[in-house]
Amino acid sequence: MSRKCGVLMPVASLPSKYGIGCFSRQAYAFVDFLKEAGQSYWQILPLGETGYGDSPYQSFSTFAGNPYFIDIEELIEEGFISEQDADAADFGDDPGRVDYGRLYQQRYPLLRKAYENSPYASVTGGDTQDEDAAAKRRQFGQFCEKNADWLPDYALFSALKRRMDGRSFIEWDEDVRLRKPEAIRYWQEELKDDIRFIEFLQFLFSKQWTALKGYANSQGIKIIGDIPIYVAFDSADTWSHPELFDLDEKGYPVAVAGCPPDAFSSTGQLWGNPLYRWDYHRQTGYEWWLKRLSCCFELYDDVRIDHFRGFDAFYAIPYGDSTAEFGKWRQGPGIDFFDTVKEKLGERQIIAEDLGYLTQSVIDMVKRTGYPGMKVLQFAFDSREESDYLPHNYIRNCVVYTGTHDNETTRGWYADLKGADREYATKYVNVGSEESAAWDFIRTAFMTVGDMVIIPMQDYLNLDNSARINHPSTLGGNWQWRMLPGAADTKLAARMADLADIYRRR
Repeated sequence: MSRKCGVLMPVASLPSKYGIGCFSRQAYAFVDFLKEAGQSYWQILPLGETGYGDSPYQSFSTFAGNPYFIDIEELIEEGFISEQDADAADFGDDPGRVDYGRLYQQRYPLLRKAYENSPYASVTGGDTQDEDAAAKRRQFGQFCEKNADWLPDYALFSALKRRMDGRSFIEWDEDVRLRKPEAIRYWQEELKDDIRFIEFLQFLFSKQWTALKGYANSQGIKIIGDIPIYVAFDSADTWSHPELFDLDEKGYPVAVAGCPPDAFSSTGQLWGNPLYRWDYHRQTGYEWWLKRLSCCFELYDDVRIDHFRGFDAFYAIPYGDSTAEFGKWRQGPGIDFFDTVKEKLGERQIIAEDLGYLTQSVIDMVKRTGYPGMKVLQFAFDSREESDYLPHNYIRNCVVYTGTHDNETTRGWYADLKGADREYATKYVNVGSEESAAWDFIRTAFMTVGDMVIIPMQDYLNLDNSARINHPSTLGGNWQWRMLPGAADTKLAARMADLADIYRRR
């Protein structure tokens, strides 16, 4: 890998007219900005449909895309809705924040109207003799056929969830919760138009994202996607394929995912995701995982795998516990999994999220895969000990970040840094002031031997912690930050391009 640089920027955080960043003209403008700024990569967060808590890491499906990202203006251009329809929807009046409550209430009725006015609707599909409409319906049919492995289950799950007032599938009647054939047939017929509407949303998502990614690639920008190791418990994946997960005969988890107590949390982190039955996955040749990764490599050029250490060993917490204090470590599939991935899918560009405390077996596994790990500058400056995150300890095969979506902004982090840690960081990086700190750390990242540098957009904009994306292990107030219109201007692009040139990263 040659020396490159890129920007971490969630799609949801882009400016747009209708409440949330999406695959709109502003996304294309951001690609143009990245090119002008000398960047080679755009790293995004998972594109899945968000549920409770609005986290892209707790999606209703590992395969489906988020309908919020469908560009409303394109639907207006297609004639599926009017500009008056879109303007009548209330998505909030703060261009710097996503209001997920309003989105949920307003976006789906608007998308439903677009569906009903489109050639794709099952009943009001227009004149079947119209050549253009017929061609569109054929494309839709081909999309559904191509994605038959997951789309029918996801569409039925989503339609059922809406009919059940959003309740988790574990609270549904037993016949449909356990997917008894007669119940599935009944609901497939009862909800057939709702199912087609959801398939329509996935078709639009795929069509628009494919166009945007194609444009980015044509401009020399590669997309780095992000895949959580776990799926959400309340997801189409868990409901439709219980055999993949550590569940009992009633569909309840035996144990769930999380992290043990540490210096940051005395009771650990209780994530609540179902755990994999790795023995079953191994017996099937990791078939489901290979489909999942294949889907990712259609969506993205490179893939960052979250919580990489979970493939070596994972923390299992008894289901029903209120904290993560009494979990146990279990063995994951280890290098056998990645050997199978390479055998079946070939050499792929994967980034290993190997942050936090790592055992020697995890370090060895990452090394054997050959995948680059992650280095985060904000983790480096503990004055009490030598750190692998200090730049003089880096190797070339790594991706360097000032911070991630889970961190403070660098300006906010430096402002909060205290005592000997702040003194050490200030001397190491030669920080001029709190005003210049973010750019001082960016420059330090660019100077390292690491092959790739990815900087959060908030750091380039020199924003404080009001622009933080996520506070881990908290609910509410996360995933909301949006870049204001006009913030990514030519002056900023020139400054970024200058760094890329000085440190030979383009």
